[in-house]
Amino acid sequence: MDEPRTRKITDVDTLRALAHPLRLRVLDAVAVHGPLTATEVAERVGESPANCSWHLRQLARYGFVTEAGGGTGRQRPWRLVTEGHRWGEGAESPALAQAGDAALLALLDLEHRKLRGWLAVRRQQSPGWREVDFLHQFIGWYTAAELQDLKAELSTVLARHLNRLADPAARPPGSRPVRLLAWAVPDVDGTAVAGGADTEDAPGAGDTDAEGNGDR
Repeated sequence: MDEPRTRKITDVDTLRALAHPLRLRVLDAVAVHGPLTATEVAERVGESPANCSWHLRQLARYGFVTEAGGGTGRQRPWRLVTEGHRWGEGAESPALAQAGDAALLALLDLEHRKLRGWLAVRRQQSPGWREVDFLHQFIGWYTAAELQDLKAELSTVLARHLNRLADPAARPPGSRPVRLLAWAVPDVDGTAVAGGADTEDAPGAGDTDAEGNGDR
């Protein structure tokens, strides 16, 4: 099996392109249900085909989607270029950090919207799916090194079936899109820092990395 393709984004304009809420929804639709034409995307996001076509071209300009072949105009199908995107690692300029934060907030808004959508219809779903959804909330004490190890372990688990996003043939019968989201952020209300490690080791916004598979 090929390794999932993940692109590290270090360009301000590319991150700004990703931070647009509707554009992120368009990218999400292509990632989950693509290849899709602008008309098909419009049906899924509730916007006009013309508007979706423009956003698809912008996503293509910055390397998020590409033409899948066949069709013309708004009937051209588009597909995802990579299964994942990363940003926010290492040294960042103020502009890149700001763009990355905006993209991350837009991504979280999308995922919260999807979570609320599931909760609204959860009771009408089949028991087989209703009983396996989950949301865990947990507070633990970690060193930075321990948190780094946990981050690597979770990334491996979450990416286990990432190839199925772009390859329909890899999806087993009975599977459906499932949204996975995990975060770990140090408590910054003052209590944890005062009783913990040196403040020099406390991570800042520029040290936070984010990874999305399509909306992202």
